[in-house]
Amino acid sequence: MKKLFVIAGIALTTFSCGTAPQQTPKAETKTAVNPTVYASSITSGELKEMLYTFASDEFEGRHTGEKGQKMAVEYLKNHYVSMGIPSPISENDYFQEVPLLNQKAPEIDMTVNGDTFKNYEDLVMSGAATSQTINASEIIYVGYGIEDENYSSYKGLDVKDKIVLIKSGEPKNADGTYITSGTKEDTKWSVGRQALATKRDIARKKGVKALLFMDDAYLKMVSKYMESAAQSGNDGRITLKDKQETMLQILISEKLGKSLLPSIDTEDTSKTIATKLNINITSNSEDVNSENVVAFIKGSEKPDEVIVISAHLDHEGIKNGEIYNGADDDGSGTVAILEIAEAFKKAQDAGHGPKRSILFLHVTGEEKGLLGSSYYADIDPIFPLENTVANLNIDMIGRIDPKREGDRNYIYLIGSDKLSTELHNISEDVNKKFTNIALDYKFNDDNDPNRFYYRSDHYNFAKNNVPVIFYFNGTHGDYHRPSDTPDKIEYDLLENRARLVFYTAWELANRANRIVVDKAIEK
Repeated sequence: MKKLFVIAGIALTTFSCGTAPQQTPKAETKTAVNPTVYASSITSGELKEMLYTFASDEFEGRHTGEKGQKMAVEYLKNHYVSMGIPSPISENDYFQEVPLLNQKAPEIDMTVNGDTFKNYEDLVMSGAATSQTINASEIIYVGYGIEDENYSSYKGLDVKDKIVLIKSGEPKNADGTYITSGTKEDTKWSVGRQALATKRDIARKKGVKALLFMDDAYLKMVSKYMESAAQSGNDGRITLKDKQETMLQILISEKLGKSLLPSIDTEDTSKTIATKLNINITSNSEDVNSENVVAFIKGSEKPDEVIVISAHLDHEGIKNGEIYNGADDDGSGTVAILEIAEAFKKAQDAGHGPKRSILFLHVTGEEKGLLGSSYYADIDPIFPLENTVANLNIDMIGRIDPKREGDRNYIYLIGSDKLSTELHNISEDVNKKFTNIALDYKFNDDNDPNRFYYRSDHYNFAKNNVPVIFYFNGTHGDYHRPSDTPDKIEYDLLENRARLVFYTAWELANRANRIVVDKAIEK
């Protein structure tokens, strides 16, 4: 993660877990399928054996696009082939290609009315851009660049496809309070990185072509670091190529800002400025090839309705000569899916395949910003999202949160009630019936400062109104460190938690009616 006790006996009739009712020659008798038979194939021994390979030094930390990640996807593919679980793409093609870009700082030259300004001294460019030259005879000055219910810099302006100049800070009332908030406390418009991001997002929504943001203090703070990173070759940031930023974002010095508008310090009113501006950009970004791994069990009765079970296959790679194995994050979720898939396959081979389809989705680039799941959900869903019943996402389920008090046999659940009350209730009932794990909703609070709901791959489904459950054991001292190794995994807990996901998926796949989304997000 961007940063069981088996109950024997016949399944209770409160769940529709199984195939269609069968008839005997003597009388009509409904026979419920017992999923514990298949859940029992999820074992700590097999989980341990797989994880010691998947999170071994040989896989080199599974960094996105690199050798270890390529070994990881082949490992997963070979497991699905050996289990006889097909790909949903085409025969023997288990890889959904995810085009990525390693964004590196471009070379940039800028002149204003014939005066040349230096990269890393008078300006820095965030993000990446294609090589291009921009010549302009005018720009639009938009003051503080604020769009707020109490103050708007953009009122009456059309800035689409224009070059826009803004400055740091925000306006104040005569008593020293900010106009936007009515208080003297700094706001999201006030200072530093948050203000840069907030004002950038407003400009992007308005279709600005290039944003010149004058913040002399912030430029001095970041420029030396950015220059050093570029010179060392460590300035890259992997992003989705299909979502490459189109708006140019250039942080500029006070000297450059005053060359465009001498009165910029004191003038807040928006205006058009006649100027001779030239921006020349040479891209240094590089393509990165990566892939999601997908496998599929087709539903026997409702094949067009799909449950997605996901986990991310990548980790941090090698840093300063040390391998970040990522056994818990997210080797634990990855091998859990393999065992869950095996359980569903055994059921299918016994004539008890799921009524709805199951997609086993191993996503790439989670550590780089949920990239693989974003590509699947936002750009190229193999199955339409409107046909996706739910996403059960597993990210770190092999350890114990040292800060948590109480029974070690627990799991944090996040998101189960955000979109579907029915999903939450099913999850609770399945656990009571089969696994009796302590379900902890500590991080499900909307005000959780950790914001875990937004930090793993389920979020790319949730934002598209697909109900989700995020299974998570919490962080620990080895989180995102080389010490996250397979020997520290609690394999009995990993087994229990994987079985819980299986039972939940089983119920979702086999119940009579698709779960209802009663809390859809308005888009």
